[in-house]
Amino acid sequence: MSSDTAGPLDGLRVVDCSGMISGGFATTQLADFGADVIMVEHPEYKDSLRAWPPFDQDTSLWWKSIGRNKRCVTLNLSAEEGAELLLELISDADVFIENFRPGTIERWGLGPDVLQELNPELVIVRISGYGQTGPRSDKPGFGTVAEGLSGWAHANGFPDREPLLPPISLADLTTAMFAVQATMFAIYEREAGGQAGTGSGTGQVVDVSLYEPLYRLFLGEVEGYDKTGTVRKRTGNRHPNAAPRNVYETKDGYMTLSASNQRTFERVMHAIDREDLIDDPRFADNDGRVENVEPLDNAIEAWTTERTTADAVAAMEAHDAIVGPVYTIADIFEDEQFQARNNVIEVDDADVGRIKTAGPVPKFSRTPGRVNHMGPGHGEHNNEIFGTELGRSTEELDELREAGVL
Repeated sequence: MSSDTAGPLDGLRVVDCSGMISGGFATTQLADFGADVIMVEHPEYKDSLRAWPPFDQDTSLWWKSIGRNKRCVTLNLSAEEGAELLLELISDADVFIENFRPGTIERWGLGPDVLQELNPELVIVRISGYGQTGPRSDKPGFGTVAEGLSGWAHANGFPDREPLLPPISLADLTTAMFAVQATMFAIYEREAGGQAGTGSGTGQVVDVSLYEPLYRLFLGEVEGYDKTGTVRKRTGNRHPNAAPRNVYETKDGYMTLSASNQRTFERVMHAIDREDLIDDPRFADNDGRVENVEPLDNAIEAWTTERTTADAVAAMEAHDAIVGPVYTIADIFEDEQFQARNNVIEVDDADVGRIKTAGPVPKFSRTPGRVNHMGPGHGEHNNEIFGTELGRSTEELDELREAGVL
C-alpha cells in the first residue's frame, strides 16, 4: 500500500520497550498512522513473538505483522551504556512505552522521574498485569489471567459448560487499544488541552493494566450488582438483553443475526414467513423475546437449516434484516466488502517476498494509514539509529556489540 500523504501521526516519535502483544500492537497502530516507532529489544533475548507460528521457512509471520512499520534496535538496558543510549533516544521522543514488571525500569535508573527530568514533554505509557499500584502490582501478568480476573471468562461460553477463554489474545489487544487512546489523550492535553487550548506543554505517566480494559467493557455490570446483586450468567451466543441474537446453523455452515428492536424483529419474521409470530404475545417486545428465546430461536433455525448461508443471508437482507455469514480467513480473502475497503493489502518483504497483510484501520479521508514494510530483523536499525542519528562511530558500535550492550 502506498501513499504520498503523511499519516496523521507523522512527526511523532515513539520509543517502544514493551515487546510481546499489548505494547507491540499498540505501537503497531501508532506506526501504521505515521509515528516513528523505535522498538528496543534485548541483544540476546529477542521479542518472543519472533518465534511464534505460523512461519514462512524460518520467519515468523506473527512477527511480520506486529512488527510492521517499526524500526528495530537492540539494547541491554540493565547495562550502564545501554541505559545511556536509551536516554539519548528518549531525549527528543514524544512517547515512551514499556511493559516490564513494575519497579524494573526504576532499578535500571530509568524511572519516570529520571525520564521526565530529561524530557519534560515525554508521555510515558506503562503496561503491566495489574497496574503500578495495588496489592497485586508486583506480580507478573499475562492476558489469560486478565481475561479471568476481569469477569470476561466467567461471562463467556455456554451455561452448561466451564468459563471459556477467547481464541485470540483479547486482553492484550484490548489493552493495546486503550493504551493508544490514552497516549493520544495525553498528547492532546500536552499540546492543546485546557480552557485556553494551549496545552500544558508537559507529559505525564499513563498507567494501563491488562485486566482493567476488559473489565471496563462490561457496561451496566457494576451498577447492576451494586443495586440488585445481579451476577451475569453465561448465555452462549445469545445476549442477556436482546433477542433474537444468535449464531444459526444453515445447510452449509452458520450465519449470524441480531434483531433486538421491534421493526428489525418484524422484518426477520417476514423473511422466514412467520408473520404469525409478530402478534404472538410471547414476542410482543424485546423483554418477552428474551424470556422466550428458545422457541423463537427454534423457529428461525428451522428456516435457516433449509437454506445455504448465502441464500439465507440474501433472503433476510431482501427484508432489510441485519444478518451476516460466519467467515473463515479463506472467506475473508474472497469477500468483496473486504476487497473494496482494502482490508487485505500486499507488501514487499525482504524475507518472505510479496505478502498479504491487514490494511490499517480505521480509514482517514486526508491522512490515511499505510504499511511501508513488515516486521524488521532483530537489531536491523542499530547502525541507522545509533550510528547515523546518535552519532556513534563504527568502532564505538563494534565495541558496544562486543560488550553485549547492542
